Amino acid sequence: MSKGKMNEADVAAFCLALPGAREDYKWGGVRVFSIAGNKMFALQGLRGDSLAFKVDKDLFLGHCDRPGIHPAPYLARAQWIIMHPPYPLGAEELRGLLQRSHQLVVSKLPKKTQIGLLL
Repeated sequence: MSKGKMNEADVAAFCLALPGAREDYKWGGVRVFSIAGNKMFALQGLRGDSLAFKVDKDLFLGHCDRPGIHPAPYLARAQWIIMHPPYPLGAEELRGLLQRSHQLVVSKLPKKTQIGLLL
């Protein structure tokens, strides 16, 4: 992975390296990254070539004000954002946000399920 920008393959590899992460395809080809069976934390291909993931509730609007980042269709009410490649964020920031999305989802799981998934 480069220090500058991540591409779709970098994002997928990073998501799958997070504890308990797995992938599958839903809704006609959307690549879904999830934990604990079906708890989604990132999506590739929701709208064409795109990346969508959950962000902190109090930071959602701030992210949506940034160039190239928008509320995700169908998921904005759950504080999901969407962006298209080339992603408007540097690799370090994007990895941090993807990891945070994973941990936001983990934090909603039952305590016993969280074991081994927390970072």
